[in-house]
Amino acid sequence: METSELLKRVRQIEIKSRGLSNNIFAGEYHSAFKGRGMTFSEVREYQYGDDIRDIDWNVTARFNRPFVKVYEEERELTVMLLVDMSASLDFGTIEQTKRELMTQIAATLAFSAIQNNDKIGVVFFTDHVEKFIPPKKGRKHILYIIRELLEYQPEGQRTDIAKAIEYMTQVSKRRCTCFLFSDFIDENDFSQTLTIANRKHDMVAIQVYDRRLAELPDVGLMLVEDAETGHRQWVDTSQRSIRAAHSRWWAQHKARLRDTFTRSNVDSISVRTDQDYVAALRGLFAQRT
Repeated sequence: METSELLKRVRQIEIKSRGLSNNIFAGEYHSAFKGRGMTFSEVREYQYGDDIRDIDWNVTARFNRPFVKVYEEERELTVMLLVDMSASLDFGTIEQTKRELMTQIAATLAFSAIQNNDKIGVVFFTDHVEKFIPPKKGRKHILYIIRELLEYQPEGQRTDIAKAIEYMTQVSKRRCTCFLFSDFIDENDFSQTLTIANRKHDMVAIQVYDRRLAELPDVGLMLVEDAETGHRQWVDTSQRSIRAAHSRWWAQHKARLRDTFTRSNVDSISVRTDQDYVAALRGLFAQRT
């Protein structure tokens, strides 16, 4: 992409993302994520209506009456974006590629975060960690992230989500909010790694996918290529059994993914490349408040 075209696209994304952050998500991001960043302040005696999960059992045992821990909201959070850069993310059949959709969503979240004085960091990954952008604040930093989201050329083709999560936990010493962007087409099992990471950090999964991943069109013979492995195969989409088998595979994949997020206690949304991601984000914010 030429420099002038790149700058134009970055500016377009900035205008849209900042507009959404200012006009639609003002306050919603803060309510959904800011309250999750809490630091211990003091203990006080239990009062009717307090959450029993906040009881400090050591102090309670010492004084023989219930005491609860009191927390205060952190003024500054660190937000990490874990972004899948594998070859399958360059796929898109209708309005945009999965990578372009991820960029839009990531930019919106980034501008929402800096409005709340949060730092933003990024990890690009394929089957290994491709690039780490340390957390910083400010518009200039966000624009740099957007440019990298649009232009970065990864070395790897395949996907290993577990490696990316493990790297994030190594570089993030303090608790952070982490948005994991991927289509989650990963032959490796990342469920245990995700569960462990979510015990310390606030993990949020954002799946992006294309309509043609969910359903095959009836167009006769079609050459299908796996972008990550390079395997190519002719498929006769006019056969109802072929289309049905593909639909079953997708339904099973979605079910496994949903089960993984549920067992890991990770909030998640799924956004299709031809759908409105604003509604999906608002749904995510709403379910966390």
